[in-house]
Amino acid sequence: MTFHSAPGDKLGAKHPTLRQAVTEAIRQSIFSGKYQPGERLVEEQLANELGVSRYPVGEALRALQAEGLVEISPRRGATVARVSEEEAREIVELRASLEGLCARLATRRCGPDDRIEITDLLSRGERASADDDTEALAALHTEVHALMARMGRNRHLNEFIQTLRDKTAWLYSTSLGWRARQSWAEHAAILAAVARGDEDLAAILSSRHVIDVGASHQKRQSGSDSPQLSGAPALPQLLADTLPTS
Repeated sequence: MTFHSAPGDKLGAKHPTLRQAVTEAIRQSIFSGKYQPGERLVEEQLANELGVSRYPVGEALRALQAEGLVEISPRRGATVARVSEEEAREIVELRASLEGLCARLATRRCGPDDRIEITDLLSRGERASADDDTEALAALHTEVHALMARMGRNRHLNEFIQTLRDKTAWLYSTSLGWRARQSWAEHAAILAAVARGDEDLAAILSSRHVIDVGASHQKRQSGSDSPQLSGAPALPQLLADTLPTS
């Protein structure tokens, strides 16, 4: 799989901080699912298509290795890091709990201006869903998480959650296409609960959303009739074990 740069759109001509620009370009390609776990990242190919020399590409790959997104070996070179099924399950379980806490804090601290923004998001999401506009829904997905983080006003929590999002970005980003409308419906329900001031419901729905996306992805990959993360208990039991009861 390769980068597809528009003619004349070369990073070397546009960004003064070249290493950071190249790192971000490769990082976002991993997050978007353009590069899948285990896929090779060829320096020369990336350099040619980004319009830069191999040196900043090599630096970028080493930076991404430090983040845990890239693995570098003497024989294969750089590849997108793999996340084992067990690690994915552990991260999803932890992220589900933290996203629930974030939603709870966002609900508790939601103000009048935040409710106006929620109303706007819900309106735009309804239109995008009706039009089956997956690109717009993906952008709204990002906006929802940014708003929740801002309303929650807990920097350390946001940093922990972002780290977990980065580790499983490939899992969640690939769902934005085939599961876009379902994911938006779940986000809309979370936002509605936040706007109503229902902390418990917002927390439960946020945690359930994380687990549901992970389970749906696993089911899609394996073709299993049972939507559960491999090695994890079935979804209803997982929810019962990890989510607060209302």
